[in-house]
Amino acid sequence: MKTYFRATDPYPLEASDWNKLHGFYDALAAGRLVSTRCDGCGHVAWPPRGFCPECASDRYTWVDLPAEGRIHGFTVQHAGLPAGFTGARVFAIVKVDTHRIFSVIIDADPSTVSIGQRVTLAPIRVDDDPKGNARWLPAFRPA
Repeated sequence: MKTYFRATDPYPLEASDWNKLHGFYDALAAGRLVSTRCDGCGHVAWPPRGFCPECASDRYTWVDLPAEGRIHGFTVQHAGLPAGFTGARVFAIVKVDTHRIFSVIIDADPSTVSIGQRVTLAPIRVDDDPKGNARWLPAFRPA
């Protein structure tokens, strides 16, 4: 019989103690969407990476991505929502520049969401980490 372990913490460990990409979460807290640009070849990755998927360099610079995008695809979840989420939740793939970002759409009536709709960045604060530090996830709202 196989044993399956369930993660007890559904949110990433964003603190600098645990994650060298904590700058992504720091930027979200400031209302900015950022990613990593390779200092070797210039490739801008999504999601942010500690090494370049093109040339394997581990040297990178944080760069701002546009705070506006368009919904590329979406689904509405009515049941089985993650802890802390209420009501119908719109999960979407948002195209920002050349990147596709999996996110949630907030402050929107699910019946009015559509493919191609313009959205703007609106990071959401989720449960604090075990040390009481704020945690952030990328989210968007209709423009």
